[in-house]
Amino acid sequence: MTDMSYLDGNMLDGPLRELFAVDLSSATGRCESCGRLGPVAGLHVFSHAPGLVARCPACGGVMLRLVRAPDRVWLDLRGTTFLQVPMPLDQPHPRPL
Repeated sequence: MTDMSYLDGNMLDGPLRELFAVDLSSATGRCESCGRLGPVAGLHVFSHAPGLVARCPACGGVMLRLVRAPDRVWLDLRGTTFLQVPMPLDQPHPRPL
């Protein structure tokens, strides 16, 4: 990986808020490559491509890709083994199916 400048993962809040009803910057994810656990806000986000690429700050592995077109969004989380999202306590839990 070349030494390009990056933004922190907080900049993903706007684009991800368009897709999800909760703030994902405080969500915790695990890097598939090195196993590091950390907040989405701590990712290194590169915007030098047609979309956004978020990399693990420890190993540089790609954890998230987001590309937006006028009528759709592609979200690729293949580099993230899980994403734990904190939910507000004042929201009712959905009933099981």
